[in-house]
Amino acid sequence: MSTLSDKLKSLGVQLGTKNITPAIKKDPSIGDITGGYSLETIHGTAFVIDTLTKDIENTASLINESNILSGLAKWINNPNINELRYDQLGYVDIETTGLSGGSGTLAFLVGCGRFEGDSFLVRQFFLDDPAEELAQLTAFEEFISPCRALVTFNGKSFDAPIINSRFTLHGWRSPLYELIHIDLLHLARRLWPHRIPSRTLGNLEVQILNTSRTEEDIPGWMIPQIYMDYLYTGNAYPLKRVFYHNYQDVFTLTKLFNHTSQLLYNPLSKVFEYGADLIALAKIFEDMGDTNLAADLFFQGLDFELSEEIMLEAIHRLSLIQKRRNNFQDAIDLWKRATHYHYLEAYIELA
Repeated sequence: MSTLSDKLKSLGVQLGTKNITPAIKKDPSIGDITGGYSLETIHGTAFVIDTLTKDIENTASLINESNILSGLAKWINNPNINELRYDQLGYVDIETTGLSGGSGTLAFLVGCGRFEGDSFLVRQFFLDDPAEELAQLTAFEEFISPCRALVTFNGKSFDAPIINSRFTLHGWRSPLYELIHIDLLHLARRLWPHRIPSRTLGNLEVQILNTSRTEEDIPGWMIPQIYMDYLYTGNAYPLKRVFYHNYQDVFTLTKLFNHTSQLLYNPLSKVFEYGADLIALAKIFEDMGDTNLAADLFFQGLDFELSEEIMLEAIHRLSLIQKRRNNFQDAIDLWKRATHYHYLEAYIELA
């Protein structure tokens, strides 16, 4: 009579541990590569990397100037934004195992930055092992708990839904639901619709913020495979570039947030190099109902060399503002200017 052991052997089942391949040895460890450390939570150990930066450029504007967020609050149509302190903002960017989202996508790296005094702390929550996700989410929730607002770039469509889904799969309510969400991508599309065709965060970094990354950066599309390779091989070296990329995204969010907040707060105090930027701002303020400021910005923008399309749109919108304000001579002058380009609407208005 054959035993259970005999039956298992006949099926090719490995018995004992003699020939089992040992778990992948991670040498050097992720801690050796990044300087990160293990953080104990009530749900286990999370691996985190801290980067503390002092005196971020333009931070003082958020600290010292009252009402600097008033324009942004009006744009998003949420007056509570104007009451926020600079240390109540959480800047978040994630790296994932896939770019399409869905319940099977892991946020293996969650970068979150917030101000502590005059310093900016970026804490990156790394999923060294997918089994540690609950600890990772717990650590992230504790870190972002002092914040009242979330700042992202395309976060409403990508980052936040993925983070929320990971909390839901563990039976938790995501802390992000309680935060005001400020997604800078939508504002960037309105501020620079013509001059910067590709409004990625990295491109805005160069074109608007006048900064650039080192060669250590890595294209976003390569990141999921690097993480999967790490889980398979244990080689942590390529991840250094991923951590750098994520940190730069979070750091750039703070500078872009400050820059756009100041543009919407007091645009007339800025020196503009491109007329198209003034026209875009004028359109935003007109849409928000501030036609006086919009008119000033349109007039300034029209003093620059513009493409015919942008110029005629600016003339059209400004002339109608002047018409509604009973500034008919200004409106007539604008329509006459447009007739040089055979603009039909101008002929109709003059008639």
